[in-house]
Amino acid sequence: MNLKYIYCKRSPLYRITCALTFLALALCPLSKSQAELRLNPLFCDHAVLQRGIPISIWGTADEGEVIEVTFRKHQTSTTTRNGKWHLQLPAMPAGGPDTMTIQGENIIRLKDLMVGEVWICSGQSNMERQLGLRAGQQPIDHYLAEAARATYPKIREFQVARANSDTRLSEVSGEWKVCNPESVLDFSAVGYFFASELFQAIDVPIGIIHATWGGTPVQAWTSYEIQKRFFPKTLEKQLKEIQTYPARLTAYQASEPDLMAGWQEAYRAAEEAGKKKPKPPRPPVNPATSKNRPTGLFNGMIHPIIPYGIKGVIWYQGESNSGIPEALSYNQRFSAMIDSWRAEWGLGNFPFLFVQIAPHNWMNPEIREAQFQTLQTVSNTAMAVTTDVGDPGDIHPTNKRPVGERLALAARALAYDEAITYSGPLYKSMQLEGREAILTFTHCGSGLLAKDGPLRGFTLSGDGKSFVKAHARIEGNTVVISSNNVAKPIAVRYGWKKIPEVNLYNREGLPASPFRTDAPPIKLYRASK
Repeated sequence: MNLKYIYCKRSPLYRITCALTFLALALCPLSKSQAELRLNPLFCDHAVLQRGIPISIWGTADEGEVIEVTFRKHQTSTTTRNGKWHLQLPAMPAGGPDTMTIQGENIIRLKDLMVGEVWICSGQSNMERQLGLRAGQQPIDHYLAEAARATYPKIREFQVARANSDTRLSEVSGEWKVCNPESVLDFSAVGYFFASELFQAIDVPIGIIHATWGGTPVQAWTSYEIQKRFFPKTLEKQLKEIQTYPARLTAYQASEPDLMAGWQEAYRAAEEAGKKKPKPPRPPVNPATSKNRPTGLFNGMIHPIIPYGIKGVIWYQGESNSGIPEALSYNQRFSAMIDSWRAEWGLGNFPFLFVQIAPHNWMNPEIREAQFQTLQTVSNTAMAVTTDVGDPGDIHPTNKRPVGERLALAARALAYDEAITYSGPLYKSMQLEGREAILTFTHCGSGLLAKDGPLRGFTLSGDGKSFVKAHARIEGNTVVISSNNVAKPIAVRYGWKKIPEVNLYNREGLPASPFRTDAPPIKLYRASK
């Protein structure tokens, strides 16, 4: 073989070698920098930073690169280690807009930054539900009028892109959007109503970080560490489901023709009878990739936000844990989730405000009781009751403004120390006197009220098993319960139905939570409160 010919300038091999060499040189950066300075995506134009606490900022850069941040005449620096950097600016008062400069090998300038109050807005579909019209869903009440007046340049939302993971992610995708009549259509409806009410009350910039995923259980939002310690069976069940998934999928595929034929026959029969049509059979969900797998959403959507400065959390979830027996342990799981978030953020027991599940055909009363129990056992929490704004036929009720307003009332009281009535009446104790049961309540405000007629929704029992409709009357801040059919009452229930018909309020217009006096002792996942 003539090697001189192979490498002569006219040979094809020579030309190919030159072309590949040129391409390699073109792809190699000429500077010494291998990874330019980057900010975590939470830090971008229009961001809201939490006032009153040190401001954490972080990102990536070259190893050993010095990063300098300047904001409101404050300047601080750090050195990149393992490709990452993190620093803190001092606590600052509310205000803006301001510009931030971040300088390393390259320079980044963020514009239109606000310092104010930042709230995490999380949960499943009722928190996820956006203000604007969405295909296949009923519109949010008065959404066009609400959007038309939504000019709030000091309210911003960061919507976290959906992500689930078996390992803790370090970044989320998203951007901060300024609230205006167009952008607000993509805001969480509850989040927007909360933020606008709060802004009008405290008059400082409000940022909401919207991290939601419809149809997800509380286990998916809870850290691995706390579940491994207190709920190991949940993780064991997940592992078993992963191991058996291939066999279950094979079995489904083998029987699918028969399943589909049976479903089609049942569908036709229901259609002819005018009954609810059955859902088609579906293959088993892969537990290794499911959005509902334990800790997946904490890893993918919550951990990457930490340690961004926040004031607190508003939360609307529980529908996916409302079945029996799941609802019976929801208090323990929900309490653990709250504790895990507080521990991870390291900001103390920040306010955690949540929504009690609205009336619906699928919602067992036990899930509302579990949420009430969480309120009783976890400090610095508040619960917005929604017995009057549900929809028996729609799991996504469209009257979202009262939900946001009630959460904002709770925030004003717990987070900003306003002396206001922020909750409806909550059952406290029962005293039995002959044929009557006398109930006392907290959060009576300026007095108890039966809205739109005599009190309804109360039942009474003399044996703890059968309950009958009872007469109820208000006496001061108590409610007196009796029935001609119960000589010696031992237990009272209020709104103890999937779709409660109730009307006990305080005079501030906030509804009472459903309850039962014969509830079993509250189980704690650990010593709480």
